[in-house]
Amino acid sequence: MIRLAWRRSVSRNSRVEPARLLTAAVLAADSPPQHSGGNIRCFRHFPHPPSDRAPRHHHPQPAYHLSSIVFLSMASGGEGTSPAPHKHSNRLAMERSPYLLQHAHNPVDWYPWGQDAFDKAKSEDKPIFLSVGYSTCHWCHVMERESFEDEDIGKILSDNFVCVKVDREERPDVDKVYMTFVQATNGGGGWPMSVWLTPDLRPFIGGTYFPPVDHARRPGLKTVLTRIMEQWQNNRPALESNGERILEALKKGTAVAANPGESPPLAPAVADRCLQQLAHSYEEEYGGFREAPKFPTPVNLMFLMSYWSVNRSTSEGVEALQMALHTLRMMALGGIHDHVAQGFHRYSTDSSWHVPHFEKMLYDQAQLAVAYITASQVSGEQLFADVAKDILLYVSRDLSDESGGFYSAEDADSVPASGGPEKREGAFCVWTASEVRELFPDVVEGATGAATQADIFMHHYGVKEPGNVPPEQDPHGELQGQNVLIVRYSVELTAARFGIGVEKVDELLASARTSMAGVRESRPRPHLDTKMLASWNGLMLSAYAGVGAVLGDEALLERAVRAAGFLKEHLWDAERQTILRCCYRGDEMEVQQISPPISGFLDDYAFIICGLLDLYEASLQTEWLQWAEELQLRQDVLFWDDQDGGYFCSDPTDASILLQLKKDQDGAEPSANSVSASNLLRLSHYTGRQEWLQRSQQLLAAFSDRLSRVPIALPEMVQALMAHHYTLKQIVICGQRDAADTTSLLAAVNSLFLPHKVLMLTDGDADGFLCQRLPVLSSMSQQGGVATAYVCQDFTCSLPVTDPQELRRLLLDGPPEIQAE
Repeated sequence: MIRLAWRRSVSRNSRVEPARLLTAAVLAADSPPQHSGGNIRCFRHFPHPPSDRAPRHHHPQPAYHLSSIVFLSMASGGEGTSPAPHKHSNRLAMERSPYLLQHAHNPVDWYPWGQDAFDKAKSEDKPIFLSVGYSTCHWCHVMERESFEDEDIGKILSDNFVCVKVDREERPDVDKVYMTFVQATNGGGGWPMSVWLTPDLRPFIGGTYFPPVDHARRPGLKTVLTRIMEQWQNNRPALESNGERILEALKKGTAVAANPGESPPLAPAVADRCLQQLAHSYEEEYGGFREAPKFPTPVNLMFLMSYWSVNRSTSEGVEALQMALHTLRMMALGGIHDHVAQGFHRYSTDSSWHVPHFEKMLYDQAQLAVAYITASQVSGEQLFADVAKDILLYVSRDLSDESGGFYSAEDADSVPASGGPEKREGAFCVWTASEVRELFPDVVEGATGAATQADIFMHHYGVKEPGNVPPEQDPHGELQGQNVLIVRYSVELTAARFGIGVEKVDELLASARTSMAGVRESRPRPHLDTKMLASWNGLMLSAYAGVGAVLGDEALLERAVRAAGFLKEHLWDAERQTILRCCYRGDEMEVQQISPPISGFLDDYAFIICGLLDLYEASLQTEWLQWAEELQLRQDVLFWDDQDGGYFCSDPTDASILLQLKKDQDGAEPSANSVSASNLLRLSHYTGRQEWLQRSQQLLAAFSDRLSRVPIALPEMVQALMAHHYTLKQIVICGQRDAADTTSLLAAVNSLFLPHKVLMLTDGDADGFLCQRLPVLSSMSQQGGVATAYVCQDFTCSLPVTDPQELRRLLLDGPPEIQAE
């Protein structure tokens, strides 16, 4: 019998404090390890599931049958494979999501999330089995292979449940509701997520990965299904009652609201507390904010650099900057950074950033590119600028669509070059010592001990004959004898070790990396998720615009403009004034959309608006500013909570979404409310709309409790709070956009990290977008016929300057003289 019990749990770092449902659902078995916090993930560290499966027997296919030859090209999770006949096909074969297509030929009667599934559950009075994941999730692959491809389990599922499969990246609203339930009832969450619902969509049991049969103290999926079927028949009122109680507790526990007349908390105190909390969790040797596993968490790093920007002369400011730069440097040297083909893997399984979980996510690349280019601004170190450029090189080469959009992710798993049917994690990326020796056998002239190029490379990147992956970081034995490249020595130390010059070592290492990249291209590639998400494309737009502006790189800026054009052409429904969540690469490389398309969520609007504001500051083309204003007006209509302040994550009128949530954590991605707080403030300065300034303050007030108690949960929102406190500088350049004197002034601005500023250009056109909204700009003009800069703050402006170095000093030190606007 499923035992349902209540336990009160108070968590210092959680606003949600409902009673936890203990679903020792499955005899007295323990649940698998689960993880809470902002970086919930596809699991990697479970002990290996049993390889034996239940014997397979033939059962009839699900009632809904499709021809086995339709839509097969994406279903295998590989690229360029020839279609092959399949024994089973289900409704998911008609979908476009790569994740759903990976399950299109399971012997499970899968439905996509939608009314057809809901109606079937109600008409047949069956519970819903909801399975949520994404296409590059390692343990999602494992559960599919072990359980969803199993004939016996497929029959149990199809006969007794309405089975619904959801791509969490397509439907973050669905994922967030049921992940909140799983975290509250299990103490952690992750993907694949498995939840059982009543026909009216109320959850009553939830978990994550289940092996097919009982293993050690972990219940198998067959056991879980059997117990749930028994309880549905014999103890249904208790299931539904407990599920309903938890849902009501979650509604109360997740509410975000401002008290009447409440103001946002004081920014300096909140920022100081956020720094203290980050410093407490900081790991000094290798950087980062926990021992292991370690996530990049760019939101933390950007907060630390913003904190330093307003506390440069204090020991706390110096500490903040040191934490950020050390973390970024160690990540760049570590194995989480792909030294051969650029880009960053998802996270490190150890404390030294060495052995990664090998998937590559678009949102990580976008945020890390911004963090690294910011580090280059504050430190002047070329390393950081080089890493930012390398990230964008990877994205341009491997994650870019011909339309200008960006793909979502590359998988961790692939078939080894040595062959075999089974994919292995990291197979595309790792190297044996013998491979390196075969590639680079030549003796290097002048090197001590007649060292070969392989000797130098292996020394520098930590390559060892037996492999350099510790057994504890390889629980499945997939990396035995393999090496994950990690920089073990500086170029200077490597040069000294072999008695050759630094330039020679640089040349040898660069040549070797290029050769190894060529070898990689001959290996079977990991699955590429070619779904293009509006929100992540918005993040990537910010990255190309920001890095392009700092480096003065026209090619990067042109790529940013293409990305914005893609968003407007393919993910903006101008007739309905609606952002669309996603689109897909078709079999002929065309951009495809499902019908009806999924409407965008809050993060789609917020991240695109932020990207457009960044693109305006990089290109100074007002069309992007105009579209940002248009999207913000639409976001306000769709998601703003008039009663309690803040934005709902999804459409509050959607009856199928049982919890109307306002995400209160900046994790792997920033919260859309955090980004919106900054967007509103910036837009108020660009448009003169004071209601947006007030709305930003209302939003921050709604999150006051969270900001005051655990600001470490919302470092991005703390930055918005700081921007309100320190007020934004308005940097106005009067000049012609492409003129050399204008470019010089802009370069001076872009060379500095100025988190609390808006940059605008006026070319004397009184009828232009900005002058129409900000009439004061018409009074600003070029001095002596050359491009001129004004720096304004708190309704006062500096005297005009025309010299780039003088402008730089003015921005760093503040104006010696001011004049009234």
